[in-house]
Amino acid sequence: MNTTIKTYNQNQPNPYLEICNQLMQIIDNELIEAESKIWHAHPVWFLDGNPIVGYSIQKAGCRLMFWSGADFEEDKLNTRGTKFKDASIFYTDINQINPEEIERWLKKSKEIQWDYKNIVKRKGQLIKLTQ
Repeated sequence: MNTTIKTYNQNQPNPYLEICNQLMQIIDNELIEAESKIWHAHPVWFLDGNPIVGYSIQKAGCRLMFWSGADFEEDKLNTRGTKFKDASIFYTDINQINPEEIERWLKKSKEIQWDYKNIVKRKGQLIKLTQ
C-alpha cells in the first residue's frame, strides 16, 4: 500500500474516502506487480512505466479511469476520452462498486495497453502494446 495514496484517500470527504479506499484495495490486490504513486495530483498505477488505472474526485463523483479502457468492450466504462483511448466510470456511493467487475477490468488492463509512456517521444502518437 502506497502511503501517499493512503494520504490522498484520507483527505477526501465521505463518501469519497470509503470509495477511494475500496478502489485502492481492489487495485492493489489485482495489480500486485504495479508501481503506484500520486501522478498529476491523483493516484495512478503503472505497469513498466505505462499508466494503467487511476482515480480522481470530480464533480460527477469518483472517476475510475483506465488509460486503455476504450478497447475493453465494457458497457459500464462509458465515459470515453476524445483524444486518447481512456474510458471511465463514476461512483458516488460505495454500494455502486462491484469488485468482480473492477477485477475483470484490471485483468483486461494487463492484456490491452496503449503506449502512453512514450507518447511525448512519439509526438502524441499512440501505438498499441498488447492485445
